[in-house]
Amino acid sequence: MRSLFHFAFNVTDLNTARHFYGDLLGCTEGRSTETWVDFDFYDHQISLHLGEPLKTQNTGHVDGKLVPMPHFGLVLNLPDWQAMAERLKAAGTAFVLEPHLRFAGQPGEQWTMFFLDPFGNPLEIKGFANLETVYGA
Repeated sequence: MRSLFHFAFNVTDLNTARHFYGDLLGCTEGRSTETWVDFDFYDHQISLHLGEPLKTQNTGHVDGKLVPMPHFGLVLNLPDWQAMAERLKAAGTAFVLEPHLRFAGQPGEQWTMFFLDPFGNPLEIKGFANLETVYGA
């Protein structure tokens, strides 16, 4: 069975959201109204609605670092992750956690980066050399 993940969250300006998710992150825009817009978020659906974004705090403890909670994101093949990291750096993205390797030499070794969308919603993008190791323990 194939399934898609759907996540709906609040933003305060749809045009700014279109630029960030569409132009910078490369997501294709779907349906929209005056109060929300859908995007194809790398084969998953996100719905951005006008409203007050969730409050987040750096309370997640991962590999000796604090990460923003809650957050959402992507798991990409390493070359795609590297391309996105370069695109974000070139755009002057202020990272919560700069792109770096974590769990080096361990099961689940991954590259990661954290940043905020223009509304304060935290995203984590992970890169794996082999997607079959995502759930490695």
